[in-house]
Amino acid sequence: MANLPHPIQYQGSKRNLASDILRFLPNKIGRLVEPFSGTAAISIAAAARQVSQKFWINDLNLPLIKLLELIIEQPDKIAYLYTKIWNEQHGNSVEHYYKIRDEFNKTNDPFLFLYLLSRCVKGSVRYNSDGLFNQSPDKRRKGTRPEKMRQNIEGVSHLLKNKCLFTALDYKDVLAKVDNTDFVYMDPPYQGVCGNRDSRYCSGTSFDEFVSAIEVLNRKAIKFAISYDGKRGNKIFGKKLPEYLGLKKIQIEVGRSSQATLLGKQEITVESLYLSPTLLRDCSPEIENYILGFPKQLTLL
Repeated sequence: MANLPHPIQYQGSKRNLASDILRFLPNKIGRLVEPFSGTAAISIAAAARQVSQKFWINDLNLPLIKLLELIIEQPDKIAYLYTKIWNEQHGNSVEHYYKIRDEFNKTNDPFLFLYLLSRCVKGSVRYNSDGLFNQSPDKRRKGTRPEKMRQNIEGVSHLLKNKCLFTALDYKDVLAKVDNTDFVYMDPPYQGVCGNRDSRYCSGTSFDEFVSAIEVLNRKAIKFAISYDGKRGNKIFGKKLPEYLGLKKIQIEVGRSSQATLLGKQEITVESLYLSPTLLRDCSPEIENYILGFPKQLTLL
Protein backbone atom coordinates (compact mmCIF):
# COMPACT_ATOMS: atom_id res chain seq x y z
CA MET A 1 0.00 0.00 0.00
CA ALA A 2 2.91 2.37 0.66
CA ASN A 3 3.84 2.11 -3.03
CA LEU A 4 0.44 3.24 -4.28
CA PRO A 5 0.38 6.57 -6.14
CA HIS A 6 -0.62 9.60 -4.07
CA PRO A 7 -0.21 13.04 -5.69
CA ILE A 8 -1.31 14.91 -2.55
CA GLN A 9 0.75 14.70 0.64
CA TYR A 10 -1.94 15.42 3.21
CA GLN A 11 -1.46 15.34 6.97
CA GLY A 12 -4.06 13.02 8.50
CA SER A 13 -4.36 10.89 5.37
CA LYS A 14 -5.04 7.21 6.01
CA ARG A 15 -2.56 6.19 3.32
CA ASN A 16 -0.30 4.32 5.75
CA LEU A 17 -3.24 2.60 7.46
CA ALA A 18 -5.08 1.65 4.28
CA SER A 19 -3.95 -1.98 4.28
CA ASP A 20 -5.13 -2.47 7.89
CA ILE A 21 -8.47 -0.78 7.20
CA LEU A 22 -9.10 -2.73 3.98
CA ARG A 23 -8.84 -6.00 5.88
CA PHE A 24 -12.25 -5.28 7.36
CA LEU A 25 -14.02 -4.41 4.11
CA PRO A 26 -16.00 -7.07 2.26
CA ASN A 27 -14.08 -8.65 -0.62
CA LYS A 28 -16.51 -7.11 -3.10
CA ILE A 29 -18.81 -4.13 -2.62
CA GLY A 30 -21.20 -2.33 -4.93
CA ARG A 31 -19.82 1.12 -4.17
CA LEU A 32 -17.32 2.56 -1.72
CA VAL A 33 -18.53 5.85 -0.24
CA GLU A 34 -16.18 8.30 1.51
CA PRO A 35 -18.19 11.20 3.02
CA PHE A 36 -14.97 12.70 4.48
CA SER A 37 -12.66 11.69 1.67
CA GLY A 38 -9.67 13.96 2.24
CA THR A 39 -7.26 12.72 -0.44
CA ALA A 40 -9.34 9.56 -1.02
CA ALA A 41 -6.57 7.27 0.24
CA ILE A 42 -9.01 4.44 1.03
CA SER A 43 -10.69 4.67 -2.39
CA ILE A 44 -7.28 4.55 -4.10
CA ALA A 45 -6.27 1.49 -2.08
CA ALA A 46 -9.63 -0.23 -2.64
CA ALA A 47 -9.40 0.41 -6.38
CA ALA A 48 -5.89 -1.08 -6.45
CA ARG A 49 -7.21 -4.22 -4.76
CA GLN A 50 -10.26 -4.26 -7.06
CA VAL A 51 -12.63 -4.29 -4.11
CA SER A 52 -15.06 -2.08 -6.02
CA GLN A 53 -15.55 -0.50 -9.43
CA LYS A 54 -17.69 2.39 -8.16
CA PHE A 55 -16.71 5.16 -5.75
CA TRP A 56 -18.38 8.21 -4.22
CA ILE A 57 -15.72 10.73 -3.20
CA ASN A 58 -17.10 13.56 -1.07
CA ASP A 59 -15.55 16.25 1.08
CA LEU A 60 -16.86 19.59 2.25
CA ASN A 61 -13.62 21.16 0.97
CA LEU A 62 -14.76 22.08 -2.55
CA PRO A 63 -11.33 23.00 -4.02
CA LEU A 64 -9.99 19.65 -2.78
CA ILE A 65 -12.83 17.75 -4.47
CA LYS A 66 -12.33 19.69 -7.70
CA LEU A 67 -8.63 18.89 -7.52
CA LEU A 68 -9.29 15.18 -7.04
CA GLU A 69 -11.67 15.22 -10.00
CA LEU A 70 -9.01 16.87 -12.17
CA ILE A 71 -6.38 14.36 -11.08
CA ILE A 72 -8.62 11.41 -11.85
CA GLU A 73 -10.46 12.62 -14.95
CA GLN A 74 -7.99 15.09 -16.55
CA PRO A 75 -4.52 13.88 -15.53
CA ASP A 76 -2.60 15.45 -18.44
CA LYS A 77 -4.08 18.90 -17.86
CA ILE A 78 -3.40 19.05 -14.12
CA ALA A 79 0.11 17.56 -14.51
CA TYR A 80 0.98 20.15 -17.18
CA LEU A 81 -0.25 23.11 -15.13
CA TYR A 82 1.44 21.83 -11.96
CA THR A 83 4.73 21.68 -13.89
CA LYS A 84 4.23 25.24 -15.11
CA ILE A 85 3.54 26.61 -11.61
CA TRP A 86 6.37 24.58 -10.05
CA ASN A 87 8.90 25.82 -12.61
CA GLU A 88 7.94 29.45 -11.93
CA GLN A 89 9.16 29.29 -8.32
CA HIS A 90 12.90 29.19 -8.96
CA GLY A 91 13.52 32.94 -8.73
CA ASN A 92 12.23 33.35 -5.17
CA SER A 93 10.34 30.24 -4.14
CA VAL A 94 8.99 31.57 -0.84
CA GLU A 95 7.67 34.75 -2.44
CA HIS A 96 6.21 32.66 -5.26
CA TYR A 97 4.41 30.43 -2.75
CA TYR A 98 2.76 33.37 -1.00
CA LYS A 99 1.76 34.84 -4.37
CA ILE A 100 0.09 31.56 -5.34
CA ARG A 101 -1.55 31.32 -1.92
CA ASP A 102 -3.02 34.82 -2.22
CA GLU A 103 -4.35 34.02 -5.67
CA PHE A 104 -5.84 30.74 -4.46
CA ASN A 105 -7.62 32.48 -1.59
CA LYS A 106 -9.20 34.86 -4.10
CA THR A 107 -10.20 32.22 -6.67
CA ASN A 108 -10.21 28.75 -4.99
CA ASP A 109 -8.58 27.52 -8.20
CA PRO A 110 -7.81 23.78 -7.74
CA PHE A 111 -4.85 24.02 -10.15
CA LEU A 112 -3.15 26.32 -7.67
CA PHE A 113 -4.17 24.16 -4.72
CA LEU A 114 -2.06 21.21 -5.86
CA TYR A 115 1.11 23.31 -5.74
CA LEU A 116 0.24 24.68 -2.29
CA LEU A 117 -0.42 21.19 -0.92
CA SER A 118 2.83 19.93 -2.37
CA ARG A 119 4.89 22.80 -0.95
CA CYS A 120 3.24 23.65 2.40
CA VAL A 121 4.69 22.63 5.77
CA LYS A 122 4.23 18.90 6.45
CA GLY A 123 1.42 18.68 3.87
CA SER A 124 -0.71 20.22 6.59
CA VAL A 125 -3.88 21.96 5.41
CA ARG A 126 -4.85 24.86 7.65
CA TYR A 127 -7.50 27.57 7.34
CA ASN A 128 -8.01 30.71 9.39
CA SER A 129 -11.29 31.85 10.93
CA ASP A 130 -12.26 33.52 7.63
CA GLY A 131 -11.90 30.24 5.75
CA LEU A 132 -8.67 31.28 4.01
CA PHE A 133 -5.81 28.86 3.48
CA ASN A 134 -3.02 30.13 5.74
CA GLN A 135 -0.36 27.41 5.92
CA SER A 136 3.24 28.52 5.37
CA PRO A 137 5.70 27.08 2.84
CA ASP A 138 8.25 24.46 3.78
CA LYS A 139 11.47 26.41 3.27
CA ARG A 140 13.60 23.26 3.14
CA ARG A 141 12.00 21.87 -0.01
CA LYS A 142 10.20 23.08 -3.12
CA GLY A 143 7.50 20.44 -3.38
CA THR A 144 7.17 17.26 -5.42
CA ARG A 145 9.18 17.37 -8.64
CA PRO A 146 6.97 17.54 -11.75
CA GLU A 147 8.06 14.18 -13.15
CA LYS A 148 7.20 12.43 -9.88
CA MET A 149 3.92 14.35 -9.60
CA ARG A 150 2.92 13.32 -13.13
CA GLN A 151 3.70 9.70 -12.31
CA ASN A 152 1.48 9.82 -9.22
CA ILE A 153 -1.33 11.64 -11.02
CA GLU A 154 -1.35 9.14 -13.88
CA GLY A 155 -1.29 6.25 -11.42
CA VAL A 156 -4.36 7.47 -9.52
CA SER A 157 -6.18 8.27 -12.76
CA HIS A 158 -5.52 4.77 -14.04
CA LEU A 159 -7.11 3.28 -10.92
CA LEU A 160 -10.19 5.52 -10.64
CA LYS A 161 -11.00 7.19 -13.97
CA ASN A 162 -14.67 6.95 -15.00
CA LYS A 163 -15.51 5.17 -11.74
CA CYS A 164 -16.25 8.09 -9.39
CA LEU A 165 -18.95 10.46 -8.30
CA PHE A 166 -17.46 13.70 -6.92
CA THR A 167 -19.41 15.93 -4.54
CA ALA A 168 -18.76 18.59 -1.88
CA LEU A 169 -21.80 17.99 0.30
CA ASP A 170 -22.38 17.94 4.04
CA TYR A 171 -21.69 14.38 5.14
CA LYS A 172 -25.27 13.99 6.40
CA ASP A 173 -26.56 14.62 2.88
CA VAL A 174 -24.31 11.86 1.59
CA LEU A 175 -25.38 9.39 4.27
CA ALA A 176 -29.04 10.11 3.49
CA LYS A 177 -28.51 8.72 -0.03
CA VAL A 178 -26.58 5.51 0.65
CA ASP A 179 -28.22 2.08 0.61
CA ASN A 180 -27.29 -1.42 1.71
CA THR A 181 -25.33 -2.13 -1.49
CA ASP A 182 -22.83 0.54 -0.44
CA PHE A 183 -19.94 0.37 1.99
CA VAL A 184 -19.28 3.64 3.83
CA TYR A 185 -15.86 4.55 5.21
CA MET A 186 -15.79 7.65 7.42
CA ASP A 187 -12.79 9.59 8.68
CA PRO A 188 -14.25 12.75 10.27
CA PRO A 189 -12.13 15.36 12.08
CA TYR A 190 -11.26 14.37 15.64
CA GLN A 191 -13.95 15.99 17.77
CA GLY A 192 -11.66 15.94 20.79
CA VAL A 193 -8.82 17.73 19.03
CA CYS A 194 -10.70 20.67 17.61
CA GLY A 195 -13.91 21.10 19.58
CA ASN A 196 -16.49 22.69 17.32
CA ARG A 197 -14.00 23.67 14.67
CA ASP A 198 -10.99 22.01 13.03
CA SER A 199 -8.49 24.36 11.38
CA ARG A 200 -8.26 21.88 8.49
CA TYR A 201 -11.86 22.68 7.65
CA CYS A 202 -14.13 25.70 7.34
CA SER A 203 -16.45 24.13 9.93
CA GLY A 204 -16.32 21.36 12.49
CA THR A 205 -18.31 18.17 13.04
CA SER A 206 -20.73 18.00 15.94
CA PHE A 207 -20.26 14.86 18.02
CA ASP A 208 -23.97 14.51 18.80
CA GLU A 209 -24.99 15.03 15.18
CA PHE A 210 -22.45 12.46 14.06
CA VAL A 211 -23.74 9.91 16.58
CA SER A 212 -27.30 10.52 15.35
CA ALA A 213 -26.15 9.93 11.77
CA ILE A 214 -24.59 6.61 12.80
CA GLU A 215 -27.87 5.57 14.43
CA VAL A 216 -29.63 6.17 11.10
CA LEU A 217 -27.05 4.04 9.27
CA ASN A 218 -27.62 1.24 11.78
CA ARG A 219 -31.38 1.38 11.24
CA LYS A 220 -30.82 1.20 7.47
CA ALA A 221 -28.49 -1.81 7.96
CA ILE A 222 -25.61 -0.07 6.16
CA LYS A 223 -22.15 -1.61 6.35
CA PHE A 224 -19.59 0.96 7.47
CA ALA A 225 -16.31 1.58 9.25
CA ILE A 226 -15.20 4.72 11.09
CA SER A 227 -11.76 6.06 11.96
CA TYR A 228 -12.45 8.39 14.86
CA ASP A 229 -10.61 8.69 18.13
CA GLY A 230 -7.03 7.79 19.01
CA LYS A 231 -4.17 8.38 21.39
CA ARG A 232 -0.47 9.22 21.55
CA GLY A 233 1.17 7.84 24.62
CA ASN A 234 -1.22 8.67 27.46
CA LYS A 235 -2.86 11.55 25.59
CA ILE A 236 -6.29 10.73 24.17
CA PHE A 237 -7.64 12.45 21.04
CA GLY A 238 -11.36 12.47 20.41
CA LYS A 239 -14.39 11.35 22.34
CA LYS A 240 -15.19 7.64 22.14
CA LEU A 241 -18.30 6.66 20.22
CA PRO A 242 -21.09 5.34 22.52
CA GLU A 243 -21.27 1.61 23.22
CA TYR A 244 -25.04 1.51 22.54
CA LEU A 245 -24.30 1.95 18.83
CA GLY A 246 -23.11 -1.66 18.82
CA LEU A 247 -19.82 -0.93 17.06
CA LYS A 248 -16.75 -3.12 17.39
CA LYS A 249 -13.73 -0.98 18.25
CA ILE A 250 -10.29 -2.00 17.07
CA GLN A 251 -7.16 -0.05 17.93
CA ILE A 252 -4.47 0.08 15.25
CA GLU A 253 -0.92 0.89 16.22
CA VAL A 254 0.40 3.53 13.81
CA GLY A 255 3.94 3.70 15.16
CA ARG A 256 6.19 6.05 17.10
CA SER A 257 5.23 9.69 17.15
CA SER A 258 7.88 11.71 15.27
CA GLN A 259 6.90 14.81 17.24
CA ALA A 260 7.38 13.01 20.56
CA THR A 261 10.70 11.53 19.40
CA LEU A 262 12.05 15.02 18.74
CA LEU A 263 11.23 15.81 22.38
CA GLY A 264 13.05 12.70 23.60
CA LYS A 265 9.89 10.71 24.28
CA GLN A 266 9.04 7.21 23.07
CA GLU A 267 5.31 7.54 22.48
CA ILE A 268 3.24 5.23 20.28
CA THR A 269 0.38 6.62 18.20
CA VAL A 270 -2.77 4.48 18.09
CA GLU A 271 -5.89 5.08 16.00
CA SER A 272 -9.32 3.53 16.49
CA LEU A 273 -11.41 1.84 13.83
CA TYR A 274 -15.10 1.14 14.55
CA LEU A 275 -16.93 -1.59 12.61
CA SER A 276 -20.69 -1.48 12.14
CA PRO A 277 -23.08 -4.18 13.45
CA THR A 278 -24.19 -5.08 9.92
CA LEU A 279 -20.61 -5.50 8.78
CA LEU A 280 -19.90 -7.79 11.72
CA ARG A 281 -23.11 -9.75 11.22
CA ASP A 282 -22.62 -10.28 7.50
CA CYS A 283 -18.84 -10.43 7.42
CA SER A 284 -17.04 -13.01 5.36
CA PRO A 285 -15.17 -15.89 7.07
CA GLU A 286 -11.93 -14.09 6.21
CA ILE A 287 -12.98 -10.97 8.14
CA GLU A 288 -14.34 -12.99 11.05
CA ASN A 289 -11.15 -15.05 11.31
CA TYR A 290 -9.04 -11.90 11.13
CA ILE A 291 -10.99 -10.27 13.96
CA LEU A 292 -10.71 -13.38 16.10
CA GLY A 293 -7.01 -13.82 15.32
CA PHE A 294 -5.97 -10.18 15.14
CA PRO A 295 -2.23 -9.54 15.04
CA LYS A 296 -0.25 -7.92 17.81
CA GLN A 297 -0.39 -4.41 16.33
CA LEU A 298 -4.18 -4.47 16.53
CA THR A 299 -6.10 -4.50 19.80
CA LEU A 300 -9.70 -5.67 19.84
CA LEU A 301 -11.96 -3.95 22.38
